[in-house]
Amino acid sequence: MELLWTLESITFTDLIDILIVATFFFAIAYFVRGTQAMALVRGTILVAVVMSLFSSIFQLRAVGWLLTNILTALAIAIPVIFQPELRRFLERLGRGNFLGRSAPETLRQIIIAEICEATEKLSERRHGALIVLQRKSGLDDYIRTGISLKCQVSAEMLLTIFWPKTELHDGAAIIDNDGLLAAAACVLPLTASRNLPSKKMGTRHRAALGISEVSDALCVIVSEETGRISVTNGGRMVSQLSSDRLRGMLDTFYGAPTTQTPPIRALERLRGLVQWLQEQRKSS
Repeated sequence: MELLWTLESITFTDLIDILIVATFFFAIAYFVRGTQAMALVRGTILVAVVMSLFSSIFQLRAVGWLLTNILTALAIAIPVIFQPELRRFLERLGRGNFLGRSAPETLRQIIIAEICEATEKLSERRHGALIVLQRKSGLDDYIRTGISLKCQVSAEMLLTIFWPKTELHDGAAIIDNDGLLAAAACVLPLTASRNLPSKKMGTRHRAALGISEVSDALCVIVSEETGRISVTNGGRMVSQLSSDRLRGMLDTFYGAPTTQTPPIRALERLRGLVQWLQEQRKSS
């Protein structure tokens, strides 16, 4: 009965208020996804939920008091802990790029062609390479570890970066959602898996597996020892690829971007719900 009374007492203004708050929290969750902050948020929520359950079930007054009073400390700690994320949020908001963008399909096809041309030559010369293609997950934390480039993707640029005598060859080159070569010499997390395809797998291949485990990024690797071309996706590696097979995999996993980002879809659904509520209010 209380639930029915609550639903009947909700006004149109209350629904708009709730939707705005929900959209705000959704935007925050979308913004920190794929970053190191996301793991911290999950851990904090898990600890709070577990402590709250124990406090309710076993009537732990001290734990309940701690949960009640820790909110004040969190209000001060959160801006300090998430300072990099808050700064990027304000920068994107100021540039009008809060919702994010993705490279159009035509640009992605050009990027695929340039990568295939570069990897074929790198494989022939046995020059090691690690190219990361960003998809939905944010890679800003890893881009900042390298040297910022922000240039167009070309086979010549990739060949120059991974030339053994350059300063940028030791690390990963990351292509962002705008279709730009964001940075080179980036440091990636190594895989923690013990079930590796080969025990002789080097650091470059372990890093490619590692970034594919913590994000949905697609990685192209050229072995410095054998010249073999490999691709990692979702924590799995496919090795000994020819140029044709590489192009086919890139077309499948990278060549067709989504037409809308999740925040845009959410805003469209919100607008549709608001219109429906307005029609219901007019009819009543």
